[in-house]
Amino acid sequence: MPAKEKLRLDKYLWSIRLYKTRTMAAAACDSGKVKFDGSAAKASRNVNIGDEYEVKTEAKRWRIKVTGLLQKRVAASEAIKNYIDITPEEEIQRLQFQAASFHTGKRPSKIGRPTKKDRRELDDFYDN
Repeated sequence: MPAKEKLRLDKYLWSIRLYKTRTMAAAACDSGKVKFDGSAAKASRNVNIGDEYEVKTEAKRWRIKVTGLLQKRVAASEAIKNYIDITPEEEIQRLQFQAASFHTGKRPSKIGRPTKKDRRELDDFYDN
């Protein structure tokens, strides 16, 4: 009988690229942002295949099901093969609506200041 693989929860969340660093993953576990069966999960908890976790990151609330264990961080294309995203459809729609409603009608910040020509056109528009 093969020995059962042991893998800490913080290391798993880091290796599947939900968190940028292992320290951030451990901090999320400590602050209650990672849940297993509705209760907060510690960073030292052993991860098993078939476990389901609720993970809250800055961008999204994930529900993931573990399908494979990773001992080290790998490319994102490989990492997504080790979990299944079972996030409810309402959460995904909420994120899409939030992104769509973010436009405020103001000038986009990446474009920068108006050019001299733009400024003259604005002055002409407001003077008339």
